Amino acid sequence: MKCKLCGSEKIKKISIEDKYYYCENCELIFIEPNSFPSYKKELEVYEGHDNNHENEGYVRRFRNFINTLIVEHMEDIEDVLEFGCGPGPVLADMLEERGLNVVKYDPFFYPDVDYKNKKYDLITSTEVFEHFWKPKKEVEELIELIKEKAYLAVMTSFHPGFEEFKEWWYRRDSTHVTFYNLDTFKYLESNYPLKIIKTNNENGIIFQKE
Repeated sequence: MKCKLCGSEKIKKISIEDKYYYCENCELIFIEPNSFPSYKKELEVYEGHDNNHENEGYVRRFRNFINTLIVEHMEDIEDVLEFGCGPGPVLADMLEERGLNVVKYDPFFYPDVDYKNKKYDLITSTEVFEHFWKPKKEVEELIELIKEKAYLAVMTSFHPGFEEFKEWWYRRDSTHVTFYNLDTFKYLESNYPLKIIKTNNENGIIFQKE
C-alpha cells in the first residue's frame, strides 16, 4: 500500500472499519479502493443535500469563504472555474454576482469537460477534495488549469490527526474517501508550484501558483 498523494510506503492502518490508512509522510488519510462508494450511492448522497440559495447556513459558509480567502484578490480575477459545483451552484452564482466569468463543472450535474480547454485566474473547489479517489492525479490536473500567479481556493474540513480521526464526524459521510490537514497542504506547497497565502487551518485554504 502506498499513499495516494505522495506515494510514500510509510503507511499506518487506522483501527476502525478496517479501511482507513494514514500516511506518515504527508499526513493524508485515505480509504482502500474496494471501500469506495458506488456511483449510485454518491449520487443519492448528493441529491439528498439541501444545497441551495434557500439554505441560509449553506449560503453563509460560501459568503465567509469568499470574504476570508478570495475577496482581497478580486482585482486579479476575471475567469473562474467552480470545480465540483454540485446541483445548486450557489458559489458560482455568488461569484457571478461580483462580475466574474464562471465556468461550472461537476461530474454528476455539469459534466461538460470543455472546462479543460482554458486556464483560469481562480479555481474554487468546495467540499470536493474529500471525494477525490486519485488525489495526486486530480490535484495535478487542477494545477495545470491555473494561470501563473493565479489562485486555487479549497474548502474541505482538515482532519484532526491519526489519534482523533476515529471520533471525527466528517469521516462518517460514506462518500468522503480522502482527508487532508495543513501538513498535507504544505506537502503540496513543497512539491508543486503552489504557495499557501492564507488558511484558517480548519476548512479553508488558498494557494497562489508560482
